[in-house]
Amino acid sequence: MTARLELKGITKRFPGVLANDHVGFAVQPGEIHALLGENGAGKSTLVKMIYGIMQPDEGEILWNGARITVANPKAARKLGIGMVFQHFSLFEALTVLENIALGMDANIPARELEAKIRAVMTQYGLLLDPSRVVSTLSVGERQRIEIVRALLLNPSLLIMDEPTSVLTPQEVDQLFVVLRKLASEGCSILYISHKLHEIKALCDTATILRGGKLVDTCEPKVETSRSMAEKMIGGSLKDIKREGRGLGGEKLVVKGLNLPADGPFGTALKDISFTVRAGEIFGVAGVAGNGQNALLLALSGEEPTARHAVTVNGTEVGHMRARDRRGQGVSSVPEERNGHAAVPVFTLADNAILTARDRLGMVNRGLLDAKAARTYAGEVIEAFSVKATGPGAMAESLSGGNLQKYIMGREILQKPQVLVVSQPTWGVDAGAAAAIHQALVDLAAEGSAIVVISQDLDELLSLCDTLAVINGGRLSTPMAVSDAKIDEIGLLMGGIHGEQTPGEVAHAV
Repeated sequence: MTARLELKGITKRFPGVLANDHVGFAVQPGEIHALLGENGAGKSTLVKMIYGIMQPDEGEILWNGARITVANPKAARKLGIGMVFQHFSLFEALTVLENIALGMDANIPARELEAKIRAVMTQYGLLLDPSRVVSTLSVGERQRIEIVRALLLNPSLLIMDEPTSVLTPQEVDQLFVVLRKLASEGCSILYISHKLHEIKALCDTATILRGGKLVDTCEPKVETSRSMAEKMIGGSLKDIKREGRGLGGEKLVVKGLNLPADGPFGTALKDISFTVRAGEIFGVAGVAGNGQNALLLALSGEEPTARHAVTVNGTEVGHMRARDRRGQGVSSVPEERNGHAAVPVFTLADNAILTARDRLGMVNRGLLDAKAARTYAGEVIEAFSVKATGPGAMAESLSGGNLQKYIMGREILQKPQVLVVSQPTWGVDAGAAAAIHQALVDLAAEGSAIVVISQDLDELLSLCDTLAVINGGRLSTPMAVSDAKIDEIGLLMGGIHGEQTPGEVAHAV
């Protein structure tokens, strides 16, 4: 059988980096083919060349057996290559129909386009009202827009880039039904994801990249998630050691926390209450955009609230700013690395001063102690295996994963009484993620209270003692992770956020 897509010796170089080193593999008609690898492995560069966003320096791309040059995304779509990106490109103030029309290469009359949209939605069970305004939709519903836009082109190959990173478990199941139906009709799917249990459940074949090179092609159904992860990182994964950790008294008490929305598309926090004890890791799950960022800002002190809303070690700190809360033993790591957690044009030593200045005595008689900052930055680099030239390296010179390791290490090594962190392992490889998880467990074992806000439900279930779900700015009743049920968590994550009643759905399609 002639492959739908075949790559031969694909090589792509950037200044100082060999992103793809003679990569070759084939995707067959009707095959769901996974492309695996940690950040920096070369996955994104590879699919950008397939989709015509950039060109290879060497090698060949074959389409149905014929050598081709994909000049740009429009040329890719004309061939029959569609792509659903991880980050949606939608206008929130426009309707579903208007957003899809903007993404079409041809100028199709609105009534004709709406008929086509409804036909595709009916065929694949993608229930959505074309007249709905995007700002009223859940993240899962927004993804359906991107999928419908791609399916309207009747693709022969569909590239999916981390399609489930912001979906509830139920929405993941619905997506898999659509992808399996597409594959059964002959469409090839190139599927990029870091969720290896999903790869096992969905994919026929997996191509694994490491450091820009192809290191293995395997059959996911006969592999374990662990074995695929170890192929991706080229080493053994370490299990989290939890021995000797007990829970103490209340460290962090949040009671009746309210915060107004930041702008028209922000999410207000509504009467949030929970308690974290010494030695406890408290997880906050949820689909992106449901108030996670606002919660971190309120807990860290970047957005002060009512005095009584946040208490640390018995002291009311809700009215305090971030610096004063740090004086009370609170540390935090926001989701956004560049510009929020770190200043890109500062050195690593200077970035250490930003949060550790007072706690670690980096000020002497009103002057910054540069030597102390360099020493501490060096300790973080060594303890968290950060790939950098040293404390004098600029933050912007580090890869995203290495910067994340540095930022996490900078806060953890300060031994805070309370640590609030959002997306702790975003962008780091499996080995580094395991090391960060172990560092968090070790910190909790020393008596700290830790709040982990994450979109990765697997991470929360493996790491946390207690779990709650945030939806529409409200927090569910906390539950012990040992008692948590995936279906229940998924329903809480979906909540009523952007949902339609059955009658509305039936009318929509």
